[in-house]
Amino acid sequence: MEAKAIARYLRVTPMKARRVVDLVRGKQANEALAILQFAPQGASEPVYKVLASAMANARQHADRAGVAFNEDEYFVTEARVDEGPTMKRFRPRAQGRAYRINKRTSHVTVVVGTEEKGGDQ
Repeated sequence: MEAKAIARYLRVTPMKARRVVDLVRGKQANEALAILQFAPQGASEPVYKVLASAMANARQHADRAGVAFNEDEYFVTEARVDEGPTMKRFRPRAQGRAYRINKRTSHVTVVVGTEEKGGDQ
């Protein structure tokens, strides 16, 4: 059984968010939550929230299907960071010039699932 959560327009650059997502890709879900909880990067908090939301979605899917839910069976099967729209801002510089500042955003997608690769669905 799979469940997905997406956070869009996060005010974190995709490059920094990918560093955090790479830490948890393929790991057991509870272990990944523990890693994110204590990771020093600023992007770890929003990624933690997305992973927790994916686990909550998995619990809801299991309840609707009438299947027993066991958190220890779930793994981060897919985790990716896509680039969102960039906000363009300008800073004044010397002699009347202006430099552009790019404020990048990210879309974070996390999919959790059991390790079943068979034709269960």
